[in-house]
Amino acid sequence: MIEAEPLERGAGFEFHDRIVGGVIPKTYIPSVEKGVRAAMAAGVLAGYPVVDVKVSLIDGKTHSVDSSQMAFETAGSLAFREAASAAGLLLLEPIMAVTASVPDDQVGDVMGDLAARRGRILGTEPIGGGRTEVRAHVPEAELTTVVPELRALTHGAGTVSMAFDHYDVAPDHVAA
Repeated sequence: MIEAEPLERGAGFEFHDRIVGGVIPKTYIPSVEKGVRAAMAAGVLAGYPVVDVKVSLIDGKTHSVDSSQMAFETAGSLAFREAASAAGLLLLEPIMAVTASVPDDQVGDVMGDLAARRGRILGTEPIGGGRTEVRAHVPEAELTTVVPELRALTHGAGTVSMAFDHYDVAPDHVAA
């Protein structure tokens, strides 16, 4: 039996052995952890990996005939899937930092386009030469056509760069 609880974003994975009384021999504990890690990598929600979780092994049983490293690895994987399903997981999506350099007279159009892509405008800054830099955070899934559409909005005068920034919770309609 395991308990799973969320950690802060970016904290990674923690595994704690809280077995008392030797109900699971110490030689099988690493196999349980290996099974948990495998289940996390395979994912339990839409096939995406599970991140930032603390797992505590709290109980279990051994059987003189059926106990093996593989059996405990499988048990760890199944126990994690059960605990994670009951925990109400959230689907995270990658958020990109987007920087667009556009002519000053088209800043509003570009900001409107990024906002329509579920983007959060972070700010604008004049960069000289009649151009403004627009900075935003936009979900990666919304950026598949941003380059050609930005070029169309700016009549070929706009440029855009993107880099991964962080993960954020996907809205319900996207997660569905």
